[in-house]
Amino acid sequence: MKKRFFGPLILAAVLFIGVLLVPNAWLSHLIPKDKLQKSATELDPGMFQGLYLQDEMLKDPTYLPIYGSSELSRFDPYHPSNFFHENPQGFTPYLIGKGGSQSLIHAMNFAAHMDELKGKKLVFIVSPQWFVKWGSDENHFAPNYSALQALNLAYNKEIDPTVKKELIKRIMKFKAVKNDMVITELFKAELSGNKFAYGAISPIAKMYYGMLQKKDMYYTIGSGHERKLQPSPSVKGKTWAELEKEASIFGAKRAGDNPFYINQKLFDHKLKPIMKKMKDSREGHSYAESPEYKDFQIMLDILKQAGAKPLFVTIPVNGKWYDYTGFPKEGRTGYYEKINRQIRDNGYEVADLTKHEYDPYFFKDTIHVSYKGWVYIDKAIEKFYKEQ
Repeated sequence: MKKRFFGPLILAAVLFIGVLLVPNAWLSHLIPKDKLQKSATELDPGMFQGLYLQDEMLKDPTYLPIYGSSELSRFDPYHPSNFFHENPQGFTPYLIGKGGSQSLIHAMNFAAHMDELKGKKLVFIVSPQWFVKWGSDENHFAPNYSALQALNLAYNKEIDPTVKKELIKRIMKFKAVKNDMVITELFKAELSGNKFAYGAISPIAKMYYGMLQKKDMYYTIGSGHERKLQPSPSVKGKTWAELEKEASIFGAKRAGDNPFYINQKLFDHKLKPIMKKMKDSREGHSYAESPEYKDFQIMLDILKQAGAKPLFVTIPVNGKWYDYTGFPKEGRTGYYEKINRQIRDNGYEVADLTKHEYDPYFFKDTIHVSYKGWVYIDKAIEKFYKEQ
């Protein structure tokens, strides 16, 4: 009985150790040659939380990374991945972000790829909804948090120590970090400057880091699904004015007769049942005061130190819907002014689309840009990419 019991355990332990000991350089040869290309539109959370694929993408001048959150998954013919497939400009959009990918998540990600960001052009879409009065919360942070990137941050010697400590202090407020004893103790030692504690925990932390790196490699080999885009030849070779008109017609066909100019199916299934409840439900709200501004500044500081060349796209809220819910106008305009000023004060270019609050067919739903909104973003991206 003992032999039968211990045999499989010993075999499993040997196999596990063997898997960990395989050099990453060997594993990289097992990654499909078209993996990077396919991953450009996969919106795979595992890739966002990893290191390998983003490293490879940032080294490749044919990719233009577009960072953001849930709007990136709103595909239509005018979405950058579809549009620039039909109107090639020398780059392939590479999408990074999903719901809950806010400033702290992007800051950790940028810190983990500082070497590759130097001189790299990138596009960053800023969502107003990040700037609620409580900032990022556990429900949004935890699913996007990467222990691998957190450990990379702990061992990062390039990032400015002051910025590094600010970022560490901020992410340590979340349970996803606090519940990880190894990372927590490593961060505490880093913040306190306790070299003895740092040295004591470091061997375990480095082993943990190595295991997560290996997991990232294996995940890269075996994960992901190809998203089949549906580019439309109708967007090819048009002027921007023609595209705006076409996108309006495209959106109108899908919006029906609802008062918010959004997708009719979404309106019927999501909004209609809660219309009475939502009427004037957001009186007194504002995006002008939020901890997110400090988190956003940490991210800006990391990009600045890395030497990246970002274009920030600031999008509006759906004015019709926000008026209906009673969200004060000054709570929106205050945000628009503040975020655009913060970006420009840091020396970065901004495509300010916040004057399009009431544009019909700018949004697919109450918050996500689509249709004509993508046309404005495509125009800004093309102009930015062609700049010297």
